[in-house]
Amino acid sequence: MANQNPAIPDEQPQTPFHDLDHYLSIPRVSGLSLSPDGARLVTTVSTLNGKGTEFATALWELDPAGQKHARRITRSAKGEAGAAFAANGDVYFTSARPDPDSPEEDPVGALWLLPADGGEARVVLSRSGGVGGVFTARNADAAFVTAEVLAGSTDEEDDAQRRKARKDKRVSAILHSEYPVRYWDADLGPGQPRIFAVEPGEDEAPGKPATVDVIPPLVLRNLTPDVGPRLREAETVVSPDGRTIYTSLTKPLARADSRSILVSVDVASGSTKVLLDRPGMSYFPGPVSPDGRTLVVVSESDSTPHRAPEVKLHLLSLVDPADEGNGLQPLAHHWDRWAKPAAWLPDGSALLVTADDDGASPLFRISIPAASAEAGVTRVTADVAAYTDVVVSSEGRTAYALRSSYEFPPEAVRIDLLTGEVTRLPAPAERPAYPGRLERIAATGPDGARVPAYLALPERALAKKPAPLLLWIHGGPLGSWNAWTWRWNPWLLTARGYAVLLPDPALSTGYGQANIQRGWGSWGKAPFTDLMAVTDAAVERPDIDADRTAAMGGSFGGYMANWVAGQTDRFKAIVTHASLWDLDQFGPTTDASQYWLKEMTEDMALNNSPHLHVEKIKTPMLVIHGDKDYRVPIGEGLRLWYELLSKSGLAADQDGRTLHRFLYFPDENHWVLQPQHAKVWYQVVESFLARNVLGEEVALPAELGL
Repeated sequence: MANQNPAIPDEQPQTPFHDLDHYLSIPRVSGLSLSPDGARLVTTVSTLNGKGTEFATALWELDPAGQKHARRITRSAKGEAGAAFAANGDVYFTSARPDPDSPEEDPVGALWLLPADGGEARVVLSRSGGVGGVFTARNADAAFVTAEVLAGSTDEEDDAQRRKARKDKRVSAILHSEYPVRYWDADLGPGQPRIFAVEPGEDEAPGKPATVDVIPPLVLRNLTPDVGPRLREAETVVSPDGRTIYTSLTKPLARADSRSILVSVDVASGSTKVLLDRPGMSYFPGPVSPDGRTLVVVSESDSTPHRAPEVKLHLLSLVDPADEGNGLQPLAHHWDRWAKPAAWLPDGSALLVTADDDGASPLFRISIPAASAEAGVTRVTADVAAYTDVVVSSEGRTAYALRSSYEFPPEAVRIDLLTGEVTRLPAPAERPAYPGRLERIAATGPDGARVPAYLALPERALAKKPAPLLLWIHGGPLGSWNAWTWRWNPWLLTARGYAVLLPDPALSTGYGQANIQRGWGSWGKAPFTDLMAVTDAAVERPDIDADRTAAMGGSFGGYMANWVAGQTDRFKAIVTHASLWDLDQFGPTTDASQYWLKEMTEDMALNNSPHLHVEKIKTPMLVIHGDKDYRVPIGEGLRLWYELLSKSGLAADQDGRTLHRFLYFPDENHWVLQPQHAKVWYQVVESFLARNVLGEEVALPAELGL
C-alpha cells in the first residue's frame, strides 16, 4: 500500500503495516501440541503462497527449553495441520497432499505419521471421505479420528461406493430431515461426522518380520455408528488411558430447537452412555483428570429474552455414579468469569483455565482441594495478553501456550507455574514492528458502568496535529477486544494516520455477568450509549481530531454500526461488514435460528432493528458482505443496500449517483478469508475513509476493474 496519505511523513520508519503485501506475508502461528516426554513442541504455521491467493500451512517444531531455533518439519503445497503426539512420540497429522506411494489417486484429507526418530512422513490411513481431526491418549497407544460418513452407509466400502456414485453422477442435492441445514459457511450433509478408533489391520504378509521401512496397515473402527448428525460441532476429549471418550452430542428438541448433552463412549465396546442431559442446559467436556476419575464439565444455560446465558465449570465424578449426573459438583462458581478449561496439573491438585478479564485473557489456576468444590482461583500470568492452546509438562511446574495481544501476534511461550514468569520461545518469525502506541482508556456510561477501551495511536498524533478517529465495534456480541486479530487489525489504519478506538461496551465478556446482563435484550440501547460515552472520552483528548471520525464494525459490530448510522450524524463515514439489518428477517434465516429466537421477543427485535431508522441515515456507508455468509445471510446486506439507496437521507440522486458503496464478495464467508480479498477489503475501506473522513482521494485497487 503506497503512502498516499499526507498525514504520514515520508521519513517515518516503515513497518509491515504500511504495505498490505508485507502484512499478509507475516507467518501466522496456531495450535500447540506437547510430546508425552515434554521434549518437543509442535505448532502450525501458515504462510502466503507465491501468488498471494492462499495460506499454506506446515508443522514446525519448537524447543521447549528455548535453546534451539524453530524448524519446519513438514512441507507440501496442500499443507498440514492437526498435529497430535502418540504415546511413543510419533506425530500424527492430517493433510490432503498426494501420497507418494499412490500418486495416481485423488488426494483427500488423510492421516499421516511422522516417526519420532526421524524419517519421511507417510500416509497411514486414507479414505474416500477424508479424515478430519485427530486426537490421542496421553498415557496409552490409542489414536482416534473424526471423519464423515454418508448416513446410509453400512461400512467403509459401502461409503466409498456411495460417494463415487454421487461424484460420477454430479449430484449435489441433500435431503434434510432436521435443523440446521448449514453452519457459518458450510452446507451440512450429506456426510455426518463419526468418531473412529485407529487400529492395526491385518498384516499384508503374515509371518514377515516388521522393518523400520514398513508401517503396519491401519484401519478404522466406527465407535459412534448410530449418532446421526449429533456430532456436528461437538467437543470431544479422550481419557488418559485411551479407554473412554467423552463428547457433547446435539439433542434435537421440539420446534427446531436443540441443546448439547454429555455422553461417554466406551472404546472397547463402542457403547454410549448419557452422563448429563438436563432441560435448559448444555454440557461440554473439559479435560479428564490424570487419574481418570474426574471430568471437567462446562455448562451453558439457555438464554431467554430477559436473561443472558451463564457459563460455569463443574467436576463430574467418573467413578460409578449411581444415576445420571450424580457426582456433578460446582467448581469456582463464586468467580464471575467465563472460564475455558485448559489442562490439569499432573498431580490433580489444580486445573489451568483461561478467561476473558478486563481486556486480557490470562492463565488462571483453580485449586482442587479434596474437601471443597468451591476452589480458589489464582491468576498465573500477570501481563496484559491473551493465552490459548495451553499444555502442561509431565513434571507439572511448566506450561506452554500461545500468547498474543494488540502488540504482537500469537507466539509460543513457556510459563513457570510457580512464579508466573513467561518466556518467549524461539519462533518461526520475529514480532512485526507496529506503527504507533497502545493505550488503555475508560469512560463512564449513563448507568455509571465503566466502559474500557484500547486506543491505538499513530506515533505522531499530537495536540498540534491530532489524528482522525476510527471507532471499531467488536462482534459477538459476547466477546472482548483482548487478542491479536488478523482480520480487524488496527495497526493497518494507524499506519495511515488514524487513531483506532477498540471499546468493550455492555455485553462484552471479561467484566462479569452483570456487564453482559445489562445489555441483554437491548442491543440498541446500553451498547450504543456505552459506545458514544467512550467515543466522547476519546475525542476530548488533544491528540484526537473530534471533527474527523468514523465508525466501523462486523457481525454484531456491523449491526451496531447500522444502529449508530440511524441514531446520530456525528461520524463522517460508517463501514458495516456482515451486518444485521432487519432483525425480523434475520432471525428465521440465520444458520442458528434456534438460539436467536430464544434471545429476543418479537417486540424486542422490532425495537432494536436498525432498518426502522433508515430515513434518518445521512452518513455515507460502506456495506460489505460475502455471499457464503450463513451466519448473517446475504439478504441482510442486499436489503440494507437497497434501502440505503431508496429510503435513506443520503439516497442516490436521479442519475443513480450515491456516496454509499457496496463491496460484495460472491465466494467469501462471514470473515473474508482469502488473502487477495482481504487485501481488497482493506484497500476499499482505506479509499472510502480517505474520501469521506479526510477529504482526500486514495486509488481503489485495479483488480476491481473500475
